[in-house]
Amino acid sequence: MFPEHTFRKSGMTPFLHFDLLVPRRIVFGWGKRTELGRLAASIGRRAFIIDGSRTLRQTVFWTELTDSLADAKVTAEIVATAGHEPTIEDVDEATAIVSRLQPGPGDLVIGIGGGAALDLAKAVAAMATNADGASVREFLEGIGTGRSISVAPLPVLAIPTTAGTGSEATKNAVISCSNPPCKKSLRSERMVPDTVLIDPELTVPVSPQQTAWSGLDTVTQLIESYTSRRSQPATDVMCLFGLDFAISSLRTAYHSPTDREAREKMACAALYSGIALANSGLGMAHGVAAALGSICNVPHGLACAAMLPITLRTNLPVIRGKLDDLQIGSVSALSAANGQDPAEAFIAYIEQLCKELQIPARLRDLGVQREQLSEIAAGSRGNSMSGNPLELTDGELLEILETHW
Repeated sequence: MFPEHTFRKSGMTPFLHFDLLVPRRIVFGWGKRTELGRLAASIGRRAFIIDGSRTLRQTVFWTELTDSLADAKVTAEIVATAGHEPTIEDVDEATAIVSRLQPGPGDLVIGIGGGAALDLAKAVAAMATNADGASVREFLEGIGTGRSISVAPLPVLAIPTTAGTGSEATKNAVISCSNPPCKKSLRSERMVPDTVLIDPELTVPVSPQQTAWSGLDTVTQLIESYTSRRSQPATDVMCLFGLDFAISSLRTAYHSPTDREAREKMACAALYSGIALANSGLGMAHGVAAALGSICNVPHGLACAAMLPITLRTNLPVIRGKLDDLQIGSVSALSAANGQDPAEAFIAYIEQLCKELQIPARLRDLGVQREQLSEIAAGSRGNSMSGNPLELTDGELLEILETHW
C-alpha cells in the first residue's frame, strides 16, 4: 500500500527519478555478529577498532566479536572508545594513534557502538588518509578552512549497537566543537561505510531510556526525511516502511527489552532512516537538536524527541498532504476514534508516544535557560535546517522556541 500512497498525490511514476547513495554491503539478522571475522577478512587483514562503551568489552558479545576476528586471522588494534559525542580533540587524538600504526592497503576501521562511536570511526577513517597532520577542524562544514575529503578513507565496517542514528548508512560524522560551541559535520560521499553488520540482538542490553531516546531519533529522522524539501520517491518508500516498523515496535522495545521482533524492526527502521537522511536530508528538529546539544549539553536523541512534536506542529501547513498518508497501525484507529483528520491524528499520536516514553514537552525541562534561546535559534542553522519544508527566519524560530520554553 505504501508505494501507492507515496506517489498518488504527486502523480509521479514510482522510482522514475532518484539518486541513492547506500553502503556497498549490508548484512542484517539476529546473531549475525558471529560473521564479523568473515566480513572483515573480505576487506582487509588489520582492523582499527573504535567502540562505544568499555562496558561492552565486559560482555559475551565482545568476546564473540573479537573471537570471530581472531578466527578469521584479522589483527585487531583497539584505538579509541567513544564515551560521548565525538569532539575535534577526540578525532585528532584517535587519528594520531592510527597514523602511528602506519595504515595502508589491507587496513580497515571497525566502528562498534551507537552513533557517537560510528561517527568517530568514520571521521578517523577519513582523516587517516586525508589529514596529513592537519586537525579535523579544517574539514568541518561552516567553521573549517575548506579542506575536503579528496582521498578515499580507510574502509569502514559499521556495527550499530543502538537502533537510533542510522550513522551506519550516512555520509557524514557529527563533531562537537567548543569554540564556538556548535556541532558541525565532516561530510563526503566517500564516508558511507563500506560494509554494515546489523545484529539487533546487540541492542537488547540498551537501557529503556536510551531505547526511547535513540528510537525517537529514528522516528524523527524518518519523518523529517519524508517531509524534507529534498525528499525523493526512493527514500519516501523507505521512510514509510521504517515508520510502520518503528511505530509498531518502539513501545514494545521500551517495555520489553528482550522482545526479538521489536528489536529487529527498530534496527531495520534505524537503517532505513540513515539511508533516507543521507539522501534526502532532515529538518528543523535536527537543526535545533544540534544547537541544544552544543549549547545546553542535551543528549542528541532526547533533543530530537523533544523537538519532534514542535516541528510537526510548525510545519503542518506545508506537510499536511504527506502526513495524511501516515495512517499506520494504531494511528488509524486513533484517527477514527477521535474523529480527527489524518494529519492531526498522526501528530497527536506522536505527542502521546513522547509522553509515554517520558520525553519533556517543554524546553525548560531539558535544562534550557530562557536567555539561551536566542543563541539556540542562531545556532540551529546548517545542513539539517536547510531541508526543513517551511522556510523560517531566526526571529520566527526564536518565537517558536519561546512559545515552547
